[in-house]
Amino acid sequence: MGLKEHFQLLAAYNQWMNAKVYEAAGRLSASELTKDRGAFFGSILGTLNHIVVADTLWFKRFVTHPSCLDSFQAVVDLENPKSLDQIVFDDLDGLKEHRIWLDRQIIDWISHLSEGDLDIVLSYHNMKGVSANKRYSSLVLHFFNHQTHHRGQVSTLLSQAGMDVGVTDLLERIPNETQV
Repeated sequence: MGLKEHFQLLAAYNQWMNAKVYEAAGRLSASELTKDRGAFFGSILGTLNHIVVADTLWFKRFVTHPSCLDSFQAVVDLENPKSLDQIVFDDLDGLKEHRIWLDRQIIDWISHLSEGDLDIVLSYHNMKGVSANKRYSSLVLHFFNHQTHHRGQVSTLLSQAGMDVGVTDLLERIPNETQV
C-alpha cells in the first residue's frame, strides 16, 4: 500500500470518526457542549472548533501545492482563522454542517494527489509568520495525526459527560485481505 492509499484510509477514518463524535455531541445540551471541562480548548465545542480551525489552516496551505492550483477554490476562499482557539461556529449544527463539507473536501483532495505529489517540499508560514519548508507527505501525516489527537480529547470529554462514542480504532476501517 502506497502513501496515497494510506492517506485515503486516514481521510475515510477522519470522516467516519467525525460523524461518530458529532452524533454523540448532538445528544448533549448547548450548556453541556460549552461547559469548560478543563481541556486545552475548554469545552467540547471549543475543541471541535479548534479541529476545524487547524484543518482550515493546513488545508489552505496544502492547496497551494502545484497539483491543487486549479482546484479547491472554495477552500482557498475560506476566511483565514485568527487564532487556534477561534470559535468559528458557536452552535453544533452549524459546525457539524461545515465539518461534513470539510471532510468531503479532504477526501476529494487526497483522491486527486499522486504518489509523486507527496514528495515535494511545501513552503508555508505558520500563524506567527515563521516560514518552514517540509515534505508534503510528512505534513499530510501531521494533519491527520492532529485531528486524531484532538478527537481523542473530545472523546474523553464526551465520556465524562456520559456520552459513549463507541469504537474509535483505525483498525475498524482497515479492510480484511486474503493471504497470499
